[in-house]
Amino acid sequence: MRTSTKTELGDFLRSRRARIRPEDAGLTAVGGRRRVPGLRREELARLAGVSVDYYTRFEQGRAENVSDAVLDAVAAALRLDTAETAHLTRLVRNAGRAGSRTAARGADSDDGAQRVRPGLLRLLDSMPGTPAFVVGRRTDVLAWNPLGAALLTDFAALPPERRNKARLVFLDPDVRGRYANWRTKARDLVAYLRYDLARHPHDARFAALIEELAEHSPEFVELWQEQEVAEKTHGGYHLRHPLAGGFTVAYESLRLPDDPDQILIAYTVEPGSPSEAALRILAAAAAAATATATGHGPAGGAGAADAAGPSGPESEPAPPRPGR
Repeated sequence: MRTSTKTELGDFLRSRRARIRPEDAGLTAVGGRRRVPGLRREELARLAGVSVDYYTRFEQGRAENVSDAVLDAVAAALRLDTAETAHLTRLVRNAGRAGSRTAARGADSDDGAQRVRPGLLRLLDSMPGTPAFVVGRRTDVLAWNPLGAALLTDFAALPPERRNKARLVFLDPDVRGRYANWRTKARDLVAYLRYDLARHPHDARFAALIEELAEHSPEFVELWQEQEVAEKTHGGYHLRHPLAGGFTVAYESLRLPDDPDQILIAYTVEPGSPSEAALRILAAAAAAATATATGHGPAGGAGAADAAGPSGPESEPAPPRPGR
């Protein structure tokens, strides 16, 4: 399932052209039977104010030194949202660098281990009533607090290379079963994976993860082909937990200002709700588990080794879902 940056760019733009009918864009459809859904290249070029030849080269990743004005015009014509526009910009810039000697040598490879600052680990510890964890590139789970482990899964029992959100959601039956609407969660996760991959086009471990998911999950392949893109921001999930039953959580994602490859994710529940009572059950279990063990992952390394808490995955889309 390996694809080049130029192929990714073309697939993404074609998928976005397919979403827009000529009449919805204020154009009069001309000609007889249309061979493609949505806008043709010439129609998109007209809306963006560029020549058909230039847009064709743009879509094929052959246009050099594309200006911000052209990117903005194409994004506006395709009605891209903020995340999609950022994704398009990265694809275009990556395609322009694809043939450079630097890229060919992999000089900007992102394979290095990510490390979580001690202060951030202390922050996780200071939130005993809030499930929280730190996610890095490729949705690797780098650190967590006891309640985060109780809610999601026992990360300490997993080898570091398997502490990965996407791998758990698609390939771990227990985690998958925690989501009341697994399909929605999976789609959101794939949209974020594609967004993050464009930020790290030369990350060999990222490419290996995509290959593994495609090999073992037909559902991943189907969702990946939809070309959806989204940043991880905030939203809500409905969980089915074997210990606490069904309940709803909301989450906030806070990207670290000095390390945009790490995101602190914290879950909350509505005060006084049945979900709060369910979370208290998990908190009690987590507290009992940490009575004899440390409750967070160590600083340094791409994982956390000493997190304690009962096995218990994560959440599933339900109430607040403005983000992913």
